[in-house]
Amino acid sequence: MSVTSRYRQSWEGFWSEAPEGQGAVFWDAEPEVTAGRHLCLFEPYLTDSGLPLVDLGCGNGTQTRYLATRFPRVVGADIAAAAVEQARRADPAHRAAYRVMDATDKTAAEALHAELGDAHVYVRGVLHQCEPDDRQPFADVLATLVGERGRAFLVEPSQAARAVLGRLARGPAGPPPKVEPVLRHGIAPGEVPDDAVPRYLRSAGLTVLASGETPLVTAESAPDGSRIELPSRWFVAEHVR
Repeated sequence: MSVTSRYRQSWEGFWSEAPEGQGAVFWDAEPEVTAGRHLCLFEPYLTDSGLPLVDLGCGNGTQTRYLATRFPRVVGADIAAAAVEQARRADPAHRAAYRVMDATDKTAAEALHAELGDAHVYVRGVLHQCEPDDRQPFADVLATLVGERGRAFLVEPSQAARAVLGRLARGPAGPPPKVEPVLRHGIAPGEVPDDAVPRYLRSAGLTVLASGETPLVTAESAPDGSRIELPSRWFVAEHVR
């Protein structure tokens, strides 16, 4: 299975127009307040820190490059070729590898698993953007990549985040500059119930080891100058043993 052409075109169009450089797009906050904070939650559950890591939905690679300082081998994967090209240009030292990959394509996931072996997987705000029919295949890909020894870490906006984004989009001055292109390309957050994520994981043969709440920090500011943060939930999962 693969994602809809509309979804692929939306992301390709967004990244083709997106300015380059950390912080240029809505969710591209500094790694210290994104991947760095997430690793504090994730690392206590990594019984094998020597495994490679896949940053699934890597975008322009800001978080991928940070993760490459903590894991022996890191691969950033994204559905948009324009995003992968940005990630490569931003990483002249080749700290990580990057590839175009549909995160609902199990055949592609099996090929990557054959190359890497079992891997840890980092996912930040990808599942909630998937079309409803793509969510379970996405979880199935996670299960393929982690194999028997890897662990998956997901952080996804909760249901409450939709109201926050709605208020931003309907503000008196219109949506903030970094939100406007997201909406224009039709990349609207999906309505994923808070209890749905663990169901997708369980159906993929994964068990949730831990979960909790954490704000998802963005690179955009509210009219009062405060940093916009989205209510989110995080999960650590592994194969059922």
